[in-house]
Amino acid sequence: MSLKIIKYLAIIAILLGLLLVSNYPGRSQQEPSQTTQKSSQKVKDQFVGTWKLVSWEMQRSNGEKIEPPFGRDAIGWIMYDANGHMCVQIMRPNRTKFSSDNLLEGGTPEEKKAAYEGYIAYCSTYTVNEKEGFVIHHIELSLFPNWLGMDQKRFFEFSGDRLALRPPPFMYAGEQVTARLTWERLK
Repeated sequence: MSLKIIKYLAIIAILLGLLLVSNYPGRSQQEPSQTTQKSSQKVKDQFVGTWKLVSWEMQRSNGEKIEPPFGRDAIGWIMYDANGHMCVQIMRPNRTKFSSDNLLEGGTPEEKKAAYEGYIAYCSTYTVNEKEGFVIHHIELSLFPNWLGMDQKRFFEFSGDRLALRPPPFMYAGEQVTARLTWERLK
């Protein structure tokens, strides 16, 4: 590929807010070019920062929109650092406070259940697969214990100061659904 074509592709990628990577014929899979390595680093760099949840959309396989678990006004933050660590927290707004202010011993069983059911949180390392457009969260800490040691895949799209993350289709309330969470970079 000529340098002129590579520059042209880079300009298109910047204008669309995406970085495109292709496998060129004759290029070794074990030895990516310096251009590919730099491009991959730039995509990972786009993740770095703190992002605020601006929308959470879910739909059935027939395209019908459904209410997300914490409602359409859920609030959350997701943070990625340059060293490959991330953390996310999402919650239902206006959760009921516990009757006790004691963090470790407070709360009735009903209050604890409601608090747990209105909150998602985990921390992990992450890796970016630029070619296929997904990020993997390798979970090390999680409010939901079953996710410990698991990988969570999220397809990504960047558009300006926005990041959209989509998990693969999953089961929710007895049916297969898709989700899209859109985040806006905090400044």
